[in-house]
Amino acid sequence: MLTNMFKQIFRTKPISLKSEGELKRCLSAFDLTLLGIGAIIGTGIFVLTGIAAANQSGPAVVLSFVVSGTACAFAALAYAELAAAVGGCGSAYGYSYVAFGEIVAWIIGWILLLEYSVSVAAVANGWSGYFSNALHAIGMGLPESLTKSPELGGIINLPASLIILILMGMLIKGAKQSAQLNTAMVFIKILAISVFIGVAVFNVHPENWHPFMPYGWFNTLPDGKTVGVLAGASLVFFAYVGFDAVSTAVEEAKNPQRDVPIGIIASLTFCTIIYVIVAGLLTGIVPYTSLGVDHPVAFALESIGYNWASALVSTGVIAGLTTVMLVLYYGLTRIILAMSRDGLLTPYLAKVNPSTQTPVRVIMITGVIMSVAAGLIPLGALAELVNIGTLAAFVLVCLGVIVLRRTQPKLTRPFKNPFSPLFPALGMVSCGALMAFLPQQTWTRFLMWLGLGIVIYFVYSIRHSKLKKS
Repeated sequence: MLTNMFKQIFRTKPISLKSEGELKRCLSAFDLTLLGIGAIIGTGIFVLTGIAAANQSGPAVVLSFVVSGTACAFAALAYAELAAAVGGCGSAYGYSYVAFGEIVAWIIGWILLLEYSVSVAAVANGWSGYFSNALHAIGMGLPESLTKSPELGGIINLPASLIILILMGMLIKGAKQSAQLNTAMVFIKILAISVFIGVAVFNVHPENWHPFMPYGWFNTLPDGKTVGVLAGASLVFFAYVGFDAVSTAVEEAKNPQRDVPIGIIASLTFCTIIYVIVAGLLTGIVPYTSLGVDHPVAFALESIGYNWASALVSTGVIAGLTTVMLVLYYGLTRIILAMSRDGLLTPYLAKVNPSTQTPVRVIMITGVIMSVAAGLIPLGALAELVNIGTLAAFVLVCLGVIVLRRTQPKLTRPFKNPFSPLFPALGMVSCGALMAFLPQQTWTRFLMWLGLGIVIYFVYSIRHSKLKKS
């Protein structure tokens, strides 16, 4: 009995198993690179840089970005190999199905649903704040009751709800149209970052970098708060969440074996360089202790008298957060599509519209749910779940490279992770270490979500899996 159950939950999906309802192949390597940049550059560079500097790392937040970026680089190489060799639109979910079996794939898919959906709703709340401030600046502000959730004394956060519904319409139209919007927004926020760099580089005061590492590498304060470069790294890791969304576009890439690895690695490299430059300049123009605000980049420019540059950066923030939501929303729908095709979720969600060649049902259902959540719930601490879920997925993707190299050595690999198994192992260790630095409360909430997912798997998914039927 137990042996049979073990075989069922660890059954693996053949790589040759073709998906139903092929999506339209319309994205180039350039589109995919901008897709990655669109997902990565957002909350991290415009908000978390200052918060991590003020509360955990000091000017050494630069090193926090390097640590997180290095961990992500190892994971990115693993993603690139599996995306080129295994394919599919399910990202880490699909790779785990091939490497480890159904139960592990379900757990990772369940984690990714939390990661992407909570990220979209949380970023929508941040977008709403900047957008509402911009409206007030030109005398067109909304009533406070329409910009706050009921828990915060309002009726609904209307801008947060509406932006998700607008993005829902874009995604229904098609991946290419969404990519075009993303491209335009990416150039706007890169322009805004360029303005900041251009102004800041002539206003650096080196004394602001002393002490460079006020909290050391890692320390625990008497109140239980963790500080230091490594604690900061576990926080600014959120800044890198999103590059894995490129791997959900495999079915829509023109040449996935070549274009997806390029998109993943190029976007991560570009964003890491930008993060390090901005973090260094930000802590150089004002004291790091003053950066614990929700708009540190704009605040720093205002502090040195460049209000016009601050306004431009705020515009870039609105564009930046829009692309983050768009790409994460896109990734969420493709993961649900992959899981429903495999029978682990209802097949109702596997339908691809023949006209637009997009999964319209999934886009509409998830859009409405996230719109309601963003409008009525201040998500706050739930955002920490994004980090722990993403890191767990990264660990398994790195392990998947090692496992498949041993179990399927003859598998065609258009892109190979260099120095395997060393680099994948380093990815596992570094991402696992960042998980260890997250608060205990985050682990508790994460395990509760995981428990709910396991119950759903044994009640529904194990019985309806297409592998079981085949």
